Amino acid sequence: MRVITDRQSGKIGNTVSVLTRYGQVQRRRPVRSKRRTNAQARARMDLGRISAVWRTLTEEQRAAWHAAAAKVNSRGRLGQSGPLTGFALFVKINCARAAAGLSLLTLPPKPAQFRPNPVGPLTITNRRGVIELLLSVPRTPAEHTLVIGSPPCSAGRSFSCRFAILGLLPAPVRRQCNITELYVNKYGVPPVGTRVFIRTRQVIAGWEDDPKETNTIVPRG
Repeated sequence: MRVITDRQSGKIGNTVSVLTRYGQVQRRRPVRSKRRTNAQARARMDLGRISAVWRTLTEEQRAAWHAAAAKVNSRGRLGQSGPLTGFALFVKINCARAAAGLSLLTLPPKPAQFRPNPVGPLTITNRRGVIELLLSVPRTPAEHTLVIGSPPCSAGRSFSCRFAILGLLPAPVRRQCNITELYVNKYGVPPVGTRVFIRTRQVIAGWEDDPKETNTIVPRG
C-alpha cells in the first residue's frame, strides 16, 4: 500500500517500509521459505568462510582494512551513506571475488579504475525451437565480468527485482557472448513471449562497478 509519510526503510513488526519508484510503500513482511536454493546455500557458505578468515587476520592486516574502509562509503539509502567498517569492506571485496571464482585477499586491494561497461544489448534467437541468448560485446570488458539474470517474466514488465548470479561472462565470439548455458542452468529455457532481464557487472580485484541492464522478449520461431 502506498502511503504519505516521511521516507522510511526497514521493518517494524510484520510491516516492511520500502521506497520504490512509485513512492513510499508499506507491506506485510513476507514469510520466507526455510528451504534455501543452491545459490543461497553457496552464498551463505561463502559468507561464513570469509567471516572465519577475518578472525584469523593479524592486527596489522585488520588495521589496513579499517584504514581502506574509511575512504569507501556504503551504498546510499534514504539519501544517507557513510564509511564502511574494515570488516564490511573485507566481506564486500571477498564476496565479489568468491562469486568470480577468485581467491580471498588478506590485504585490501587498491581501488580499481573502471572503463565503461562495453557489454551491449541482449538478443534472443529462436530457430525452430532452439533458443539462444546472446550479449553484444563490441569491446572486451574487464577480465572478470559477472552475468546476473532474472527468471522469465511477463512481457509487460518494464523492470525486475529478482536477480541471481548466473556465472562469468564467456569469451566473446565475433563480438557476441553466448550466455544460453548460464541462463538455462539457472532458470531453464525461457518460454516464448516472456521477457528476460540480464545485468552485467565488471569485477577488478574484488571491486565492482554499477550493474548494466538489458532485456528483451523471447521471439516465436
